[in-house]
Amino acid sequence: MHDGKQQTPPDLSALKIDHATRTVKKFDSRRLLLAAAAVLCAAILAAIAVTAQKKNIVEVAPARPFVHNESVAVLNASGYVTPRQRATVAAKITGRVQEMMVEEGMQVVEGQVLAVLDSSDARERLRAAEADLAVARATIADVQVNLADAQRTLARVRNLHRNGVASSQDLDSAQAAMDSLRARLDLAHQQVQAAQTRRDVAAQDVENCVVRAPFAGIVVSKDAQVGEMVSPISAGGGFTRTGIATIVDMQSLEIEVDVNESYIAKITIGQMVDAALDAYPDQHLPATVRTIIPTADRQKATVKVRIAFDRLDPKILPDMGVKVTFLGAPPPSDGRKSVLVKREAVREADEGKYVFVFSDNRISRRMVTVGELLSNDIEILDGLAAGEQVVVGSAQPPRDGQRAAVKD
Repeated sequence: MHDGKQQTPPDLSALKIDHATRTVKKFDSRRLLLAAAAVLCAAILAAIAVTAQKKNIVEVAPARPFVHNESVAVLNASGYVTPRQRATVAAKITGRVQEMMVEEGMQVVEGQVLAVLDSSDARERLRAAEADLAVARATIADVQVNLADAQRTLARVRNLHRNGVASSQDLDSAQAAMDSLRARLDLAHQQVQAAQTRRDVAAQDVENCVVRAPFAGIVVSKDAQVGEMVSPISAGGGFTRTGIATIVDMQSLEIEVDVNESYIAKITIGQMVDAALDAYPDQHLPATVRTIIPTADRQKATVKVRIAFDRLDPKILPDMGVKVTFLGAPPPSDGRKSVLVKREAVREADEGKYVFVFSDNRISRRMVTVGELLSNDIEILDGLAAGEQVVVGSAQPPRDGQRAAVKD
């Protein structure tokens, strides 16, 4: 129920904001923002300082002198890798393989056992020969006893003959008996030597059942299996093996090429050769002409040339194909003095090319002038000296003056 009186609306004009209070709040917000910005800047500067103090782990490589007087190719040829020392080892006797001691790829030394043949028969012959030797030695002892008795009998007969009791016939009989025993003793000694020889032969037969490596090398072929018959000569058709295993002396690997006789005058002993295996065409191996075989092949009109590797590599295997380049005398040097660095060491910016040089546990940026581009290297004409260490890789992006350490 309304009482009939009209209510007065509130006066909103009385509601006002205190400008002094508003100014203070605005001022506090600005100070807070400035403080936050200062803290952020301090954190950034601290992070930069920590990063600047942290060492960068780098990989370095030396700058190498660049030799410009490279040899000129005079002839190209192809051939194969062949060992100077290669042998298919066979047994000296015919026998059955009882044990194989090697497999393909195994490294062996001189005298190492490759296989063992069945030696049962040989051992029986050895025991028989040893028994004969024992009998011969026992015969010597028996003859020596009889000879000593004959010598005493001869001495007594001589005394009796001197006293006129024994006849000359008795003396002659006693002398003949002693001489006969001496002859039998000499014969017994000869029989002992003969028995000893037969015993040595039998022992050698037993030893021949053990097949050994004639030189150090690698087994490239296993030619017999346990239970097969082997013989030094071909016998029994395809059922008898003639070899036990094939060994190659990997230290004697060389290159054998056939050179057309029309170009053989361009090759001399000691001439430098650049070789590249067909399996690794990008890897060049230095080599030297070892010998020129002094005969020609009438059918192919070629002369065989053998080339020795200057440095052997485990990748080189017998019978690999190889291409060789015979090198002539190098041209006169142009006098340039420059260095070679790895391609990844050279970087590029707007102002030019530069490298990072590692020295005294710091890396410094240095502008360089580049020359020839090679397969994996680049020539530096100016700005770098031979022997200086340049950065070729790093854990962090390198910076000028940054502290660094070489990666182990």
